[in-house]
Amino acid sequence: QVYLVESGGGLVQAGGSLRLSCAASGRTGSTYAIAWFRQAAGKEREFVAVKTSTGATDYARSVKGRFTISGDVADNTVYLQMNTLKPEDTAVYYCAATLKGFYLVDDYYRPQNYDYWGQGTHLTVSS
Repeated sequence: QVYLVESGGGLVQAGGSLRLSCAASGRTGSTYAIAWFRQAAGKEREFVAVKTSTGATDYARSVKGRFTISGDVADNTVYLQMNTLKPEDTAVYYCAATLKGFYLVDDYYRPQNYDYWGQGTHLTVSS
């Protein structure tokens, strides 16, 4: 079992910045990748960013150039630095862990491919 706890959400004005943290505990030795997803009210959960244990990263097109995923999967802590925030970034942000790697990059974008989830942290961006 892997336990994930997100922190760092809050209220920020458009154009501002915020950093989210995801701390993993439990049987983390087999974690291959940690990703961030978000879910806005009335919408499906969507991929934001991912970092693998090899250091590879990938981002959703909507956040590329504004968000940066950092930290070390092996050290059980991953961050999401969010800059130039927009009202449309408002959502509950979740971190998720997968114990396996995927051959297709698109497989990292699918929430059903992740084994463990945190409880989420809220971000509200005001205009």
